[in-house]
Amino acid sequence: MTAPSTACAWDRLPIIIKFAEVSKVAETYGFVGTQGHTYVEGQRLLPRDRPSDTVYIFMHPSSTLHLLPMPTALADAGLHVICAASRYPKNDSALIMEKVVYDLGQHIRHAREVLGYKKVILVGWSGGGSLSLFYQAQAEAPSITHTPAGDEYDLTRAGLSPADGIIFIAAHLSRAETLTEWIDPSVTHELDPDTRDRALDIYAADALQRPPFSADFVAQFRAAQEARNRRITTWVQETLERLRRKNDGETERGFVVHRTMCDVRWIDPSVDPNGRRPNWCYLGDPRVANSAPAGLGRFSTLRSWLSQWSIDHSNAKGAVNATRIHKTPVLQIVNEADDAVPATHNPVIHKALATPDREYVEIKGATHYYVGQADQLKTCIDTVTDWSRRKGLLAGL
Repeated sequence: MTAPSTACAWDRLPIIIKFAEVSKVAETYGFVGTQGHTYVEGQRLLPRDRPSDTVYIFMHPSSTLHLLPMPTALADAGLHVICAASRYPKNDSALIMEKVVYDLGQHIRHAREVLGYKKVILVGWSGGGSLSLFYQAQAEAPSITHTPAGDEYDLTRAGLSPADGIIFIAAHLSRAETLTEWIDPSVTHELDPDTRDRALDIYAADALQRPPFSADFVAQFRAAQEARNRRITTWVQETLERLRRKNDGETERGFVVHRTMCDVRWIDPSVDPNGRRPNWCYLGDPRVANSAPAGLGRFSTLRSWLSQWSIDHSNAKGAVNATRIHKTPVLQIVNEADDAVPATHNPVIHKALATPDREYVEIKGATHYYVGQADQLKTCIDTVTDWSRRKGLLAGL
């Protein structure tokens, strides 16, 4: 149990879900899929003496969110919460987005059929936002039968149950598009990150371009970022094809993507302005984060690159999936001082959503995680509660 004395008391309860699945490729260390079954875990934040037919499910493709301020604040408010993990908890190096969608479907099935909830609201935080849209698009009208690498993975037969509502909060367009806007375009040799184009190396002590950056330079920088993503994709596809032709048992390969936390926005607040802190990103000093092991997409496999990081091949791009959501109410919450999600992303999602039942709320001064921001966090929880009640998704507390 965790909560201040003025909040609702609640308990953390473990969730373990087992389902039959055989993996042809051992993607992660251990027995996930290799012994005929896959396990996914989670935590249920269950308020005491507050029964409810509604549950809020958080899932991020590779992270676990049960310690973040918002899920615990929802439980403090007496709401039922599940923080669900995919089969890739805290390790996205081999992550396949199509399989994460299936894992999310198993959590929703468990919430309804085992735990007895009648209403399920997906809360897509950060990378969970595009995942929620991807899931709902496939639940409303399933279409995917193969991963971008060509491996069979049939979501049309997965029996995905649509959520009753989606909250898209502090969320970006997709992992592929975000990585592309953060990848360092100065890297010209993927095996040697010290071989760089000085004209694009904005973090260098003797950088040729310094903030404020011109619109022409930003356009050049963005084009070079997309070109680097596509160069990696081409190498991935060629390597996969070479492994298939060899046919000697090797089917997958891991690799490192150097310098992936480089964005003109972080050192030039005039580019796509919001209330973020200058010379900072959600991982700290962007110049340090750019080459740190925790950088976005730092370690990958061939198949994972195509599924979650390729700007041209990933099926999980948020705006594309938003156009396929026609029936579900969606609440977008934008943190105005977000130091992770670019200010340009949420308007794109809002415009793309096919559902007419969509609302857009911006919380002034809110950062990505609401750390030390009790007022902004309260605004968020109040917004969620009010919307849920108005949409008939939550009975009175």
